[in-house]
Amino acid sequence: MEQIIGQTPQTAKTAHGAPLIQEGSHKTFMQDVLEASRSVPVLVDFWSHHCEPCKKLTPVLEKIVTAGRGRIKLVKIDIESNRSLVVQLLQMGLPLQSVPLVAAFWQGRILDLFQGNLPESQVKKFVEDLLKTTGGGVLPATERLSEAEAALTDGNPDIAAELFSSVIEEEPENTKAWGGLIRALLALNDEVAAAEALASVPAKIAQHSDITSARTALELKKESYAAAQDLKEFQSRVTANPNDFEARCDLATALNAIGKREEAADELLHIIRVDRDWKEGAARQQLLRFFEAWGHSDPATVAARRRLSALLFS
Repeated sequence: MEQIIGQTPQTAKTAHGAPLIQEGSHKTFMQDVLEASRSVPVLVDFWSHHCEPCKKLTPVLEKIVTAGRGRIKLVKIDIESNRSLVVQLLQMGLPLQSVPLVAAFWQGRILDLFQGNLPESQVKKFVEDLLKTTGGGVLPATERLSEAEAALTDGNPDIAAELFSSVIEEEPENTKAWGGLIRALLALNDEVAAAEALASVPAKIAQHSDITSARTALELKKESYAAAQDLKEFQSRVTANPNDFEARCDLATALNAIGKREEAADELLHIIRVDRDWKEGAARQQLLRFFEAWGHSDPATVAARRRLSALLFS
């Protein structure tokens, strides 16, 4: 599950148009929870300003619900501001003597609940089980791939890795899932796991572009780690001598290591502009490796490729 692209928890909607995450009260409980649960499972987060575990659990709930792409919603209720509602729910048997307490409503009734600040992995499991029970179930592989790719783009590589792995379990030769898994592991800075995943790719698909691209990303990650340590040195050398192309090429690798793709491309394009044949086209070859590692549709790739074409064909 991943965050919906372009939507924040405050603006995202369920499939039925209701807010994905909202503040609830005794006045809106009927509509926001009971009625809403007729069409989508509703998690109710009962919390208090004086509850430290609540402050840790609520962001986890928001993250997981936002990642659900509208298949589940979250209503947050402050028990101190809604005493009358708490009394009514206590009479229904809801154990609200202590918070945090999260209750899952479906079809107008409480389906499940948990109390206390659970680890994120357990909260995810709770939500996954809820979706299966209520018919949300497991998304088809194509949809999970889309979710995983969006999660990776949105900076949630842990979620992406889980989704890519689940696709691989069903479709062992899915190149996008393997490539995505390796990239997600690299985003988690787990090069060992990424290398193990790469080694596990079926031989039949090992030369597919999705895999070779991920392989290049892993190679660059290893190279970039060392280069990043000397970033300031490379910058000083280039400042002292703009034609120190060796330092400028190393600087590009270091900039790429810290996520500054456009700046990394700038350094290599400068070399190509001044001397495209330097070291038998080494700057162009490194730039092409960047393109492969970043992905051919990445905005940085598209922009730099356009500039490269202008240089080579001018």
